[in-house]
Amino acid sequence: MNIYLDNASTTKVCKRAADAVVKAMTEEYGNPSSGHLMGRKAKNLADEARKIVAKALGAEPEEIFFTSGGTEADNWAVVSAANMMARKGRHIVSTAIEHEAVKKPLDMLAKKGFRVDFIRPFKDGSISPEQLEETIGAETVLVSVMAVCNETGNVYPVKEISKIIKRKKSPALLHTDAVQGFLKIPISAVNLGADMITISGHKVHGPKGIGALYIKKGLKLPPLLYGGGQERGNRSGTEAIPLISGFGAAVEEGFYRLNENIEHMKMLRDFLISEFNRCIPEIKILGNPEAPHIIAIALPGYKSEVIMNYLDNIGIYLSKGSACKKGKRSYVLESMGLSPELMDASLRISLSPESTRQEISDLVAALISAKNAILPDLK
Repeated sequence: MNIYLDNASTTKVCKRAADAVVKAMTEEYGNPSSGHLMGRKAKNLADEARKIVAKALGAEPEEIFFTSGGTEADNWAVVSAANMMARKGRHIVSTAIEHEAVKKPLDMLAKKGFRVDFIRPFKDGSISPEQLEETIGAETVLVSVMAVCNETGNVYPVKEISKIIKRKKSPALLHTDAVQGFLKIPISAVNLGADMITISGHKVHGPKGIGALYIKKGLKLPPLLYGGGQERGNRSGTEAIPLISGFGAAVEEGFYRLNENIEHMKMLRDFLISEFNRCIPEIKILGNPEAPHIIAIALPGYKSEVIMNYLDNIGIYLSKGSACKKGKRSYVLESMGLSPELMDASLRISLSPESTRQEISDLVAALISAKNAILPDLK
């Protein structure tokens, strides 16, 4: 058995992306800054990938800047935007459930004198626009709210937050970490109204080590990295053309099948929840899995590590939550006010367009077997 249900951590690279990476490494391998033919061919690969990513994000190619991944893009957006806007104010609004690639830069900015308000979610993991409206003010210079929670699948009201900023005449720039939303839910830069949007390659069947930051036209965001002036002077460092090309190929394939993929994952998510209700009714759904690909659950009384090890041994792979937690209790679930029993029993199941109904049935059967084979924790 080999059932991979940890796609929120990373996805399998699709064949089209893998082929693009190999071609860029072995055939069109020039430095895109070189003026000769091989350099121009490499630059053309980057230009084409930029157009593809821009189209999928509803943006213009000149608004897309390639990075080494979502973490760099988040850091660039948060740190550079805050420093650039500091003369207008030193107040930042975010949420307590942001990925650490946003949360830790904000913690660093707080130590440097910025006042950072982290909005706590309700028990179902949701955050209301009203919570943000109460907090955003004339001194607010940055708002950063993720599009989709990487642990629970909750979808957040980025579009409504953009309207609040405008309505309150706040100078704040709006950033959203859309790493778990891009090609999973309909996302358009224009419709979201965000000034900066983070996306990542390895979450959409592209290679690891590549991502992008959308920067709205007209916003002169200072660079995070300085050097040779690549990416039109905004992100220095020789472009990773194989990764950029693979990212573009994966995005093109995912965008072409976007609606089909979303409907397929929704069907599997709903089937999984119905099977839990039918076969293991004691399972608790954590949060509100509005996104089609992430479901957080808990089997009270059973430690998640023990269940994971049981499933691992029979070839079923899922996670406790974010792969970045490395065994720590989830601060996302803590911020939701969940009990220690539920947090310690939490598991995250994350789907992809390649997931199947049979895999869902096998997972449910395996969880039933695990429950029957493992003694519950009676502490």
